[in-house]
Amino acid sequence: MKDRIESFLATVFGGIFLLLSVVVVVETVSRKVFNTSLQGADELGGYALAVGSTIAFSLALMGRAHIRVDVFHEKFPRALQAALNWLSIVSLAVLGLFIAWVAWKVVGDTRQYGSTAQTPWATPLIWPQSVWYAGLAIFALVATGYAARATLLLASGRIDELNHDFHPKSAKEELKEELEDLAQRQTVEEGAKS
Repeated sequence: MKDRIESFLATVFGGIFLLLSVVVVVETVSRKVFNTSLQGADELGGYALAVGSTIAFSLALMGRAHIRVDVFHEKFPRALQAALNWLSIVSLAVLGLFIAWVAWKVVGDTRQYGSTAQTPWATPLIWPQSVWYAGLAIFALVATGYAARATLLLASGRIDELNHDFHPKSAKEELKEELEDLAQRQTVEEGAKS
């Protein structure tokens, strides 16, 4: 299930920026060749960045890719590592919930005032902000679910499992994942050639 959600979010993330790159190419060509502009590529770029970043938050969380300073982490006793891992995921969940709460207030104000973008398109901001809020809400839910699982593992004394699932990625783990990904890509390329 987690892999499917990650794959879906990564596909949406990639699709957003692939579509944005097409818009930028069309905008650039139309400016250089036809001396005209679409009048909105920069606006779409801002929306893509806002929505894409919220999707990236969830992807980074699921892939344990959020940066943590872990110079001493491996040197601590297992119980202290578990407490720190629990604290980090709970802190991230609290931050995610706080950001979602603030974003909800922003979307509410936008709806109340009928705000529009100060661009030639005069886009009603409720639309891009709603998608932005949905991404933040998904991140908050994912982080909260992870925090609940970490809390359950800690409360039941399963600190080895908590440490395995929530510790910061080591350089060895990242290297192993990259090598596995490389091997998979090479297999796909060889299959495509034959």
